[in-house]
Amino acid sequence: MAYFSLNSGGDPVDPQDYTLQASQPSCSGSNQICAIQAANDGNNHPELTEAVKDQMIKALNSRTSNATVSLKS
Repeated sequence: MAYFSLNSGGDPVDPQDYTLQASQPSCSGSNQICAIQAANDGNNHPELTEAVKDQMIKALNSRTSNATVSLKS
């Protein structure tokens, strides 16, 4: 699994709007998606599987980061 940060103003469900990171990005807050951990699709973008999308929804609904999704203010 790799870490990907969501580009500023990016669409969280568009793999093209993420940047591959060498390590886990620093994120702080509980309002918006900051970064995700997912498989690399081979083009340095995340594979947004249903499981990853489910974790995104759970993080946003609970306003709490989880093992897959990091949130920011």
